[in-house]
Amino acid sequence: MKSLGKVGVLYGGTSAEREVSLMSGQGVYEALTSLGVDAHLFDTGRQSLSDLIAQQFDRVFIALHGRHGEDGSIQGALELMGIPYTGSGHQASSVAMDKIMTKRLWVQTGLRTPGFRVIRNRDDLQGLTPQLGLPLILKAPNEGSTLGLYRVEREEDLEAAYDEALQFDSVLLAEQFIQGRELTVAVLGGGSDVQVLPVIEIVAPDANYDYEHKYFSDETEYLCPAPLEAACTEAVQLLAKQAYLDVGCSGWGRVDIMLDSDNQPWLLEVNTSPGMTSHSLVPMAAKAVGISYAQLCLSLLQNASCKIGTSGSVADVSDAQE
Repeated sequence: MKSLGKVGVLYGGTSAEREVSLMSGQGVYEALTSLGVDAHLFDTGRQSLSDLIAQQFDRVFIALHGRHGEDGSIQGALELMGIPYTGSGHQASSVAMDKIMTKRLWVQTGLRTPGFRVIRNRDDLQGLTPQLGLPLILKAPNEGSTLGLYRVEREEDLEAAYDEALQFDSVLLAEQFIQGRELTVAVLGGGSDVQVLPVIEIVAPDANYDYEHKYFSDETEYLCPAPLEAACTEAVQLLAKQAYLDVGCSGWGRVDIMLDSDNQPWLLEVNTSPGMTSHSLVPMAAKAVGISYAQLCLSLLQNASCKIGTSGSVADVSDAQE
């Protein structure tokens, strides 16, 4: 593995998802070193960009989640340094991290996503429930791991949920709630070379797939491949692939989808730096097609690159409607 040179595993960071990133990075580091890769952990929350330059990494594996790690910030810095990195480029990462922009893009390209409204202040809560119905979802559009996400069952609970979500973002996303089955689809590669992995169905206690049930609880069930009819599986995978490509993703990612009672899939979001913990879903989907955790890490690292100058698929969303 000497051909890969000195490899940095970027983890930790400063976002609300730091704890998960530390677990992801440790797992990736152990996998790569077990294969003989000269890998080194680098905590972007404790070490500076000048420290990163001084390390003289030949390439890096981004195991960061959330702000400043998944939002295009570190990707842009790596581009300036000329260091190849895993995952999507700075533009796709930035769009995908902002769930409002992602939904605007999908609306413009004709992909099915729940109805939504942007909440910039308390006055924007007026008329929300007649438009989106109840229950509805109120979320911080620049957070992940269900942080800053609230399900509002009653109109009288809306302002309290708004106040809670404001702790994570100053502008919020209100979204139509889709009753149904929770699915996720991992995608590898980019451009014309894309591999869509098996669909996973997530069955959480009381349908509450929150931070605890994502990363620490053993109560959540994961059905891989999801028990869907062949035609439904194909439709879900095709939608996930198109959603991933429309955002301009590359390297790898995970698309979250709700399947309603009519077996219609609805796009929720795309993650450009998914978790790599013991409970994470991309390694689970990869295992279902014979790709081990270590093999997955190595493949992603081997495909690390700088992305500026390459073609993307991010659509012009300037005229998209909310």
